[in-house]
Amino acid sequence: MLLFLKVFFTEFIAEMGDKTQLMLIALTSKYKLRDIILGTAAAILVLNGLAVLAGGLISEFIPDWLIKTIAALAFLYFATSTIAGDDDDEEEEGGKTKIKFAPLAVFCTFFVAELGDKTQLTAITFGANEGMSAAFIVWIGCSLGLFAADILGMLVGYLLKSKTPDGLLNTLAFVIFSVFGVYTLYQGLKLIGASVCPIPVWPVLIAATVVFAVLCVCLFIRREKKAK
Repeated sequence: MLLFLKVFFTEFIAEMGDKTQLMLIALTSKYKLRDIILGTAAAILVLNGLAVLAGGLISEFIPDWLIKTIAALAFLYFATSTIAGDDDDEEEEGGKTKIKFAPLAVFCTFFVAELGDKTQLTAITFGANEGMSAAFIVWIGCSLGLFAADILGMLVGYLLKSKTPDGLLNTLAFVIFSVFGVYTLYQGLKLIGASVCPIPVWPVLIAATVVFAVLCVCLFIRREKKAK
């Protein structure tokens, strides 16, 4: 249950404010709510299923310490990319699709828009970190978290944009990814010390955290300068 909640809320927060939410808002002017929900749900299940399966297969062939380390770096990367801001200004082409069957049109549009997104990388990371034994829980948690965020964004996107303080959701996502990243790095360092070679876990962890914090501060300052 704890794993499910961790995966669910991580995916939920990661998706908030993402371009696919804005895309779904745009699709409401073209398709019925039922068709959007069906297409979105199907795309999410397929995408996350493939992502978790890929991560689970990785976990079968790569040592645990390496998986933990890579997962930690991935989480920390997600945190830095969140605080750095999203530079993707490409407009979605969902409104121009020529597919007649509405749920299929939504499925294809969402599928293409979500491929390679940070939520997909998050699903792969969780899949690799938890292994095939927890693949079903990770799949359901990722899928429900992503679906809940997208439906919420579709229904109340404009309200959130006008009522939520600027940067609140990004800050929350940054904190979650940072905590998971540092903790997973701690687990990876412990495994390295136990199975590869003795290392001072806490000094290395503290040094890595300081470097990460400095990098985040630099990225934040850079983003603020660009905003001005």
